[in-house]
Amino acid sequence: MRRVFTVRSISILAVLAAAVVLAQDEPTIRVDVNLVNLFFSARDKSGAYRKDLTKDDVTVFEDGKQQELRAFSKESNLPLTVGLLIDTSRSQESLIGDERQAGAQFFRQVLHDKDLAFLISFGSDVELMQDYTGSARLLEKALGELRLKGGVSGLGPIPTSNPKGTLLFDSVYLAANDQLAGQVGRKVLVLITDGADQGSHYKVREAIDAAHKADAIIYSIYYVDQRAYGGFGAPSDGDLRKMSEETGGRLFEVGRRQSLQQIFDAIQEEMRSQYTVAYSSTNTAHDGGFRKIEIRPKDKNLRIQARKGYFAEGAETK
Repeated sequence: MRRVFTVRSISILAVLAAAVVLAQDEPTIRVDVNLVNLFFSARDKSGAYRKDLTKDDVTVFEDGKQQELRAFSKESNLPLTVGLLIDTSRSQESLIGDERQAGAQFFRQVLHDKDLAFLISFGSDVELMQDYTGSARLLEKALGELRLKGGVSGLGPIPTSNPKGTLLFDSVYLAANDQLAGQVGRKVLVLITDGADQGSHYKVREAIDAAHKADAIIYSIYYVDQRAYGGFGAPSDGDLRKMSEETGGRLFEVGRRQSLQQIFDAIQEEMRSQYTVAYSSTNTAHDGGFRKIEIRPKDKNLRIQARKGYFAEGAETK
């Protein structure tokens, strides 16, 4: 399934969804919105994952107040939904072949029973190349259909740009809001881009907030063709780092030390090395506000990787 996302389509889809819900005359399910679920990973000083932690090895704080854990488990085999977002602007022209090959291998390795994935390309527009599927074959076919779309172009001394730009932040917002918000379980977005955003309707803060509301982790892969910028300097990886670190993911860079395939392998290992904790928040207000979260390990030599917070939504869901 291929579909070009537009900013206007979000509000239209929301209205249609609301109309369907109202027409179904189903009972409202009330849930304990104070029950917060967190995924996290732990690495030692050498970068190796610790896979033997227990409930007593970590303490969770919300807005500075310690929380009582209700559950703790290792989630190496919990089904996941993963979205791969690939930059198809002109600055990525010489990189797309590598992205197709490594992306296909990633899907073949990461998709297990009950896992789902989708593929989005973004340049001068944001296009859903393949909707949810557990088929690595269909995803590989969609990767083969990636085409360049606007953005920085030319390999001369001065890059030129399509007025529509590279809609990086829009792609993250739409993937989180349109694709992942209604899913359950572990949810991951993997971005491959040089970090340039030109012309997005949404800002980086809105993209991050959408990921928080969808409970999605963002892994960013900073992949730059320096020739596309004619020696004038590639875009910063600052926005990618911000999106990843705030949602509990990581920023990777393709270079001499790590190939794109090695990075995909590292992301796959991390996704299969996560823990989950659950607690009932001591703050019972359903005000939609943002709550800051910190997971502190008993072993001070460990580095915990988890999202920085969540939005306390209302008390009713469907």
